[in-house]
Amino acid sequence: MKYDLKYLSVPLPEEIQRVKEFGDFASADIAIDFWLTKELPQALKERLIIEKDVIKMMRMNEYPHSFAKADQMMRDTFQDYQTEELIRLKDTGLVDWVYIDGEPYFQLRFLANLIKTNAAYVARLREAESNQLEILRKKELKENIEQMQKNGGRKVRTTIKATIQVKKEFERPGERVRVHLPLPKACQQQSEIEILATSPEATYIAAEDAPQRTLCFETILKENQTFTVEYCYVNRMVYQQLEENNVDKMQPSFDLEEQLPHIRFTPYLRNLADEIVGDESNPLKKARLIYDFVTTKIHYSFMREYFTISNISEYAATNLKGDCGVQAILFITLCRIAGIPAKWQSGLYVSTHYTGCHDWAQFYIEPYGWLFADLSFGGGAYRDGDRQRWNHYFGNLDVFRMVANSEIQADFQPAKMQLRADPIDNQRGEFEYENEGLPYACLIVSQERLSMEELPFD
Repeated sequence: MKYDLKYLSVPLPEEIQRVKEFGDFASADIAIDFWLTKELPQALKERLIIEKDVIKMMRMNEYPHSFAKADQMMRDTFQDYQTEELIRLKDTGLVDWVYIDGEPYFQLRFLANLIKTNAAYVARLREAESNQLEILRKKELKENIEQMQKNGGRKVRTTIKATIQVKKEFERPGERVRVHLPLPKACQQQSEIEILATSPEATYIAAEDAPQRTLCFETILKENQTFTVEYCYVNRMVYQQLEENNVDKMQPSFDLEEQLPHIRFTPYLRNLADEIVGDESNPLKKARLIYDFVTTKIHYSFMREYFTISNISEYAATNLKGDCGVQAILFITLCRIAGIPAKWQSGLYVSTHYTGCHDWAQFYIEPYGWLFADLSFGGGAYRDGDRQRWNHYFGNLDVFRMVANSEIQADFQPAKMQLRADPIDNQRGEFEYENEGLPYACLIVSQERLSMEELPFD
């Protein structure tokens, strides 16, 4: 990996932080270059080098909407809209924005986020959106829970096609490229993994136990070239009926450490963990208290690229918002502070009605072993008033998953040489020229479920 992200935990000099917060990214770049001419502690130097790419990503396409443009987008989308509403949404943190050259600019998906998370605005849409797909998805989840509880688990074989391509305006035919696509990895719930086809021929396929498993292409780029892989795997999910009185007194001591910059035991997070857990000593009860906090207090929100956030867990706990990965990292961090082993899983959510990127967590309790926590699914269930689904995603998952990653910030096999589009995780793939890694704004990626076959649960 190009950078060791632990250096994001090093604070920026105040004049750089000041112009960055004002959104004067050009001046921030100049200030960083000046600081890099000094004799600096190595850690500060590394942070400043990383910060140049953070600023580059922030400038690219994260916050493209001026106030005037965002105001017009709201007016075009919602009935009876007044400009004062956008001011109020901005001032109360219900839409994501930053200063650029001293003026507020709104995040790329601020409007979609508002529609996803605010029922009052959904009711005011000029063109009503059908919620039939969401109804079907929740029905599918309910049926999965009932089937797992009845049979003790569930087992399916899933086939997926994943594709990545550079957008035409960023295409450089004739140049050498290195391209990675995620693959299912061997793990607790996933086995019988087969790679069915690739185009072009893969140069390297990572080991099944790789922490972020990928298939790698190294070739000379052709015009309009796409890179694809088809694979299948078996997902076997065992249903766990958890009993607090069955928990062993002796618990393990692995997966309890910090992992800078995002799993960081800051004073605030230590205080928060103490406040949540209190005097509770039963590790299963402690994990449930943390799950309840995240699912009831951290509201779902689309996020900017994780690379632009210096501490994801503290971001979530301070702003009380975040997407699936942000919520999972907060849960993992709080569990580890409380002495509960916890770790990452991510990849795809793959069902009849939707296929897309998703993150969740695992935590370890004897005698059950590794259990699951899907914080965003749990939070959605809580806000829907669906207590069965809320309880299910503490300890259990569903079979609609493709697991590609078991760690954050892990190198690929072989590693990328340039900056990754996502240095934290890998669900969509990566694309680089010999002198430049491309962000997702330059790429077209897709994942398609080709089939899902029900298998006898054994």
